[in-house]
Formats: sequence, C-alpha cells, structure tokens
Amino acid sequence: MSIDVSEATFEQEVIERSRQVPVVVDFWAEWCGPCRTLTPALEAAEAARDGQVVLAKVDVDANQALAARHRVQGIPAVKAFRDGRVVEEFVGAVPKAKVEALFDSLTPSRADELLAQGDELSLREASELEPRRADIAVALAKARLARGAEDEALEAVERHEADFAAAGIAARIRLAKAGVATAAFEALDRGERDAALDALLGEMPGADADTRELLRRAVVGILSEGDPADPAARDYRKRLAASLY
Repeated sequence: MSIDVSEATFEQEVIERSRQVPVVVDFWAEWCGPCRTLTPALEAAEAARDGQVVLAKVDVDANQALAARHRVQGIPAVKAFRDGRVVEEFVGAVPKAKVEALFDSLTPSRADELLAQGDELSLREASELEPRRADIAVALAKARLARGAEDEALEAVERHEADFAAAGIAARIRLAKAGVATAAFEALDRGERDAALDALLGEMPGADADTRELLRRAVVGILSEGDPADPAARDYRKRLAASLY
C-alpha cells in the first residue's frame, strides 16, 4: 500500500527509508489524467513484491518546492531511490512492462538470494538460473576450491575468463596443477593477501611466457577483488607492470 509523502516527511519516509528498502516515488497531481493511468500499475507492482519495494506518492501541487528540488518538470514523474539517492527514473504514463522492469531492477532476483546464502548447493542453483553471471561463477568456484575440488572449480569459471576474478581463479588452478606458486595460494587461503601477491610476483623471473601469463592473471584476479584505491594495490600493479615489461 502506497504512502503519501510531503515536504515535512520526505527525508524520513524516502531518503532514510531507502537505506533499508528501495522507495519508488510517484510525483503526481489530482488534475493529471496520465497520473491516474499510471497509478494502478505502480500499486500492482509494489503489491506483487510483498514489501521489497515501498511506493510513495507526492502531490506536486501541495509540495511545489519539493517537486522543484527534485527537478520534476512533467508528471507523472517516477523516481526510484536506493541508499538515499535516485537510481532510476522515468516521466509519463509508461507501459506496464516498463513499470515492472523498474521494480525488477530494485529487487533481488532468486539468483541474488541464493548468492547471498553462499553455500555450494545454493551457488550451484544460482549458476543454473543465471549462467552468464561471473560473480556467481566465482563464488561457486571458491566454494569448490575450499573442499579441494579443483576440476569442478575450473569448470565453474572457465566460461567467464573475460572477468578478472574468474580468470584469476582459473589461472590459480592451472598453476597449481603445474606445481607452480603453491605457497602463494596457501597464503591466500589463510587470508594473507600481500604474502600471496609477493610470492606470485616472485615467481615471475625465469618463468616461461605461458606461466608468466598465468601468474599475471592470478595477480590481477586477486587485486580485482579488493579496493582499487588501496595504496598497496596500486603498488602491486606497478610491480606487476615492471615484472612484465
């Protein structure tokens, strides 16, 4: 059920609430015919998602300053908020399919829910539901590596090697099978990222071209899962570049 929001309640009911659950705001007016056309589709989309999205309505005639602040120039105007900011929006009485697409973009898919659970069985189901998602493939490969199933882990990521993290895991498995850098991956499994990176870079001198490429992918894969602004990560990227050229 939608909630009516005003200038006085917008901050709490929309901005702050959107930090816990997405909020779709419908800017409308009583005299607006297209608004009356759009409202049933918005309400149906909200009801179908059982509390995963909140629908808020703002009467622009009664809240002109609020509408102006959010740059509402035509109505109906729909803005979706997440984490305190607008993430999607449209203007006009759009088709029901576009309304549904907006709400779908704000709610987790079944695959997202399974990914969040994190156990191997859930991850395998998520991968079957959305086989093109590299993030699911990486999580599944890590779960399989944790129980020593290298071949199964490689199978999970080998179709996703355009993704840095997936390529890094595939490289790790191929290096391990060749008996290269095993100490580095043992350190990585203990949570010692820097020690693992140092060991991988230390394998570069004297390695043949194919092995150097696998080492590069392993290093890039590890770094891709961290904060790109991390000063240590920048240092490792420089060291990697120096070892390659």
